[in-house]
Amino acid sequence: MIARLLTVAALCLPLWAGAHDFWVNPDRFVVAVGASTALRMQVGHGDARRTSPIPSRRILRFAAWTPGGDVIDLRGDGKLAPAEAGLHLLALETDANAQSHLPAGRFNAYVKDEGLWPAAAERDKRGTKGQDAIERYRRVAKALVQAGEPGEGSQDLATKRVGLPLEIVLARPLSDPDGGDTLAAQVLFQGRPLARALVKLTDLDHDAQPAAARTTDGAGRVVFRRPPPGHWLLNVVWTTPLSGDDGIDFDTVFSSLSFAVPP
Repeated sequence: MIARLLTVAALCLPLWAGAHDFWVNPDRFVVAVGASTALRMQVGHGDARRTSPIPSRRILRFAAWTPGGDVIDLRGDGKLAPAEAGLHLLALETDANAQSHLPAGRFNAYVKDEGLWPAAAERDKRGTKGQDAIERYRRVAKALVQAGEPGEGSQDLATKRVGLPLEIVLARPLSDPDGGDTLAAQVLFQGRPLARALVKLTDLDHDAQPAAARTTDGAGRVVFRRPPPGHWLLNVVWTTPLSGDDGIDFDTVFSSLSFAVPP
């Protein structure tokens, strides 16, 4: 089932400019207790958006944390069937065995679009800005699914860290009345706050372009105006320059968090 649900980014290289974002997309972000929702993996936006498979051997973990503290392995049938009311946290992590090979112009445009200043600085330093680039990469994705009515049951999992190499964590539950008119999150890289990372907010129901983009502060925090009710995505990309001795120039992680904003 996972082989039908996830994506091999290598198959999407012709779509690279529009296919960076990768996320867990439940058929329903709010589901009744005892019912189930299918979990689909989406890549790209607008006309490039699609569901694509990835070999199950590349999935390191795909799990759901329940309000009661259980962890459910989702690598079997690719669906979530909540047995208790409250917020459920889903997390997926692939290995880092995928590679992209991009010509100089496309790589430079991608670096600019995603705010990957470490890559730009390294290519300037090496004098390789006019050369093609090879990166190895992995994808990680989180999603929040509410069982029962919005706000019912525990909402603590909205702010939980699960140890992904690049992770987006909400500062407070979306149902928290103290949140006011803002949506705040923190980005962590290898467990530490990541500064100067570009975070994009996208309306998944109208996703040709991001609705907004912000850069994290010194504590890895980013604040958006609270979006209207609907289905939304936060995503961030980060890269680490490598020596290139093995023919690979950068090590990159793509990370996302999908969720619903309640009325």
